[in-house]
Amino acid sequence: MVFKEELVLEFFSKIEQEIAKEKIVERELKTKPMKNKTISIIGPRRAGKTFYLFQKKRAHSGIYMDFESAEFSKAEIEDVIKIISLYERYFERKVSVIYLDEIQNLKNWERLARTLLNYGYKLYISGSSSKLLSKEIATQLRGRSLTYLLLPFSFREFLVAKGFKIKKLYTLSEITKIKKHLKSYLDFGGFPEVILKEEKEKILKEYLELAFYKDFVERHKIESMEVAKMIFEFLLQNFSKEISVTKIQNFIEKTLGIKTRSTIYNYLDKLQDTLLVFFIERFEKSIYHRKIFPRKVYVCDIGLTKIKKTSEDVGKVIENVVFLELLRKTNENPLMEIYYLKTKEGYEVDFLIKEGLKVKQLIQVSYANSFDEIEEREIRALLHARELFKQDKPELLVITWDYEDEKEVRWFGKRGKVKFVPLWKWLLG
Repeated sequence: MVFKEELVLEFFSKIEQEIAKEKIVERELKTKPMKNKTISIIGPRRAGKTFYLFQKKRAHSGIYMDFESAEFSKAEIEDVIKIISLYERYFERKVSVIYLDEIQNLKNWERLARTLLNYGYKLYISGSSSKLLSKEIATQLRGRSLTYLLLPFSFREFLVAKGFKIKKLYTLSEITKIKKHLKSYLDFGGFPEVILKEEKEKILKEYLELAFYKDFVERHKIESMEVAKMIFEFLLQNFSKEISVTKIQNFIEKTLGIKTRSTIYNYLDKLQDTLLVFFIERFEKSIYHRKIFPRKVYVCDIGLTKIKKTSEDVGKVIENVVFLELLRKTNENPLMEIYYLKTKEGYEVDFLIKEGLKVKQLIQVSYANSFDEIEEREIRALLHARELFKQDKPELLVITWDYEDEKEVRWFGKRGKVKFVPLWKWLLG
């Protein structure tokens, strides 16, 4: 490709102006440019990756390119090197940090990343594909990349976007406002544009369709559109639930009358790549048993479930929001692993948090306003699980809607100290 200099320079001029004047909500994800390391930011479409790169460019200067923009959509590696030189001549400034947005659209991008690192540049790349980045990094950039997940706004970021000041202590009136904001967050989620604009349902519907067709169907060259759509809708309607391939297969066979087991495995794998959905494994001591289904499914933003929701289950909504907050914590704590627990006796714990060899925390999520509203089976499951991992002494936590306490609980000879924390307080950390 022979790029047009005037179009590229016009792009740079517009971006410089946009970054200077744009109101950017500071994201909580902590990264800094590093020598000999690529900082890889992955996340679902519209989660705010571009504005995150803008935020970093404000702090560290540098050159930004978007490979979904027409000026760079057909660029090749050699073009990018020339464009960097053009930028330095035109703006009369030396570039030390480079930001490459939606990098998966550039052919052989991993070779470019390695070349730029060898030239001494500090490098940020972003993409909406988990597998593409991880696969190429593993083969071409092994040991030279740090990968971070950027999700839509956390509840803290949501409040900041709404002009609410985060602090350690709140008045009763402020807590009332926080709870009101939380209900809105649980209803429409944390996509930045959805929070800040009207027509929320319309925007969410467009996001869902764009990600499905562009990041799933087109990227992976999906052949059976009907099956793909049914699997996707099944996952959205069963968020925060345990699913199995057999369940999905029965659903599709009953609806379409076709056998699709191998296709289901294939499409589930590709759907994870879009970062629209996440699966967590059931905790088992055997790694083999962990890796097979059933698993629990969660969506990248609770707002997306509004489009395909068939019933109202606030408990499942809260559970999904808790999962996403736990997932964000893995950026700062790479040893942290998230599972769910289901024992042969039938006890279930929503989340089991493991760090290294230790089970650190057992978490139940309950839409409860008082201790009496918390189901006995949830407490029983925590105490039973604690016995299974008593050598690790895991913390027992119940995240509630509006009940706070810490108490010793007993059940048939088993006992343990359980902490009860309201959702809003737990999300604000």
